[in-house]
Amino acid sequence: MSIIVVGIDLAKNVFAVHGVNETGRPELVKPRVSREQLLPLIASLPPCLIGMEACSGAHHWARQFQALGHTVRLMAPKFVAPYRLSGKRGKNDANDAAAICEAVTRPAMRFVPVKDEHQQSTLCLHRTRQGFVQERTAAYNRLRGLISEFGIVLPLKVERLRREILPHLEALPGWARRCANDLLAHASLLDARISEYDDAIRQISREDSRARALAALPGIGPLSASALVASLGAGHDFKNGRQVAAWLGLVPGQYSSGGKTRLGRITKAGDAYLRSLLLMGARAILASVGEKQDRFSRWVRELVARRGYWKAAVAIAAKNARLAWAALHYGDEFRLTRS
Repeated sequence: MSIIVVGIDLAKNVFAVHGVNETGRPELVKPRVSREQLLPLIASLPPCLIGMEACSGAHHWARQFQALGHTVRLMAPKFVAPYRLSGKRGKNDANDAAAICEAVTRPAMRFVPVKDEHQQSTLCLHRTRQGFVQERTAAYNRLRGLISEFGIVLPLKVERLRREILPHLEALPGWARRCANDLLAHASLLDARISEYDDAIRQISREDSRARALAALPGIGPLSASALVASLGAGHDFKNGRQVAAWLGLVPGQYSSGGKTRLGRITKAGDAYLRSLLLMGARAILASVGEKQDRFSRWVRELVARRGYWKAAVAIAAKNARLAWAALHYGDEFRLTRS
């Protein structure tokens, strides 16, 4: 019998491969395959279903295997862990490959969309920019902490901090003044880098028709639009918009039993960066809704009055996730009607 399903446990240099036939019997068990041997090994197999965990390098290997005619599915590692064979409880690469091979065939399994090189390049911009933002925040927090040791306490807002710290610099002792100046210069350099990345992301959004369509939705700007396009593609890996909202952790967790439905806080599963972008867009909508009388604005105000500010923000973010899927999935056929 020929191999129809293959599970691969990815690593940096040594991989584990587990393949089964139509009856589920192992036909290919290789606990140690070098990086140079992996692609020739997969190329020698007939077209089959290949499962891998979504980790570093997974999308690169997925594209390589798809080019050979295989069907590739990526899964979150936490969804694979329960399938580790009960009789082989030890954690090793061979058992992980067997668990992946089992998990990829399950009908209820959820998969991660395989990204092309352009999508990954765009996400590189987002990840690097986000790293610069975090580094800038850390620099300002470090600066506040250092000058507070000398009795100087300044506002949290960056613009006021930079403006109001200048009169205090001369009062600082020599080395403390040197540190404060260096932190301010480092933060300014990060500001310039972030601005350059913002320009690049806006350029990508302008050149992509799908990103332009998403940017037309309320609460979604060029930054969110390009990140959604890079992460979701055409949305074909999801059956509906609610799956996207669940994938981003914007739906409530369930604690139901005995016929009683109990809904808790949102799951916060999936991509925290995308979720934060959608939530920031939702907060922008809440800040600008004012007394507008269109249907959407009335719904937002009623939602805030009924459920409170933060639950309303989550509901708007989840709604935008569903709308984003519809815009990507249906393309030109998607029309947002607001009255």
